[in-house]
Amino acid sequence: MSSVAILIPAAGSSSRMRGADKLMEPVDDEPVLRRVARLSLAASPLVFVTLPDGGPYALPRKSALSGLQVRLLPLSDAHEGMAASLRAGAKMAGKHLASGLMVVPADMPELTAPDLITVAAIYEQEPDSVLRATASDYTPGHPVVFPLRLFPALSVLSGDRGGQKILQEESARLLPLPARHATTDLDTPEEWAEWRNRQGM
Repeated sequence: MSSVAILIPAAGSSSRMRGADKLMEPVDDEPVLRRVARLSLAASPLVFVTLPDGGPYALPRKSALSGLQVRLLPLSDAHEGMAASLRAGAKMAGKHLASGLMVVPADMPELTAPDLITVAAIYEQEPDSVLRATASDYTPGHPVVFPLRLFPALSVLSGDRGGQKILQEESARLLPLPARHATTDLDTPEEWAEWRNRQGM
């Protein structure tokens, strides 16, 4: 199994869901957060999930992950946005001597275990380069794998743009995944409803 660590950022506020929590939306009768975490464990034994350390979403998200061998990282600075999750993930991945950090958003219901296994395996072939998954038409998406050499940069990020600044400075390898697995992320009730309609759910 890969030595890449996986980070699932799940500390956000679902601000576009108008009171609902997008990470608890069911996919095949399973909260999407739990689904992504479970599939991630097929690709790496090191799966970190950041969570808010309080508020209405903290306990339901933690409960949704019950029984999975993931490592929970409650964030007191979750209000800072994606950078807070990346800082925490890079710190923990470094402590566990991971070769890279794969960022897997929890709101991507089309990702599969084979997708994540493939990303980890391809990354290991050139572990000094950023690897970015794309849709089949090469539209950039996720997961993104940051190599060990970028952990120091990740550990000092700020703001909600996440690793975009780092990506702009790197020449990432691109890895197409099937269809739109790497680009389907759902942030609003309308997007979830439309996606379910397309899936015939």
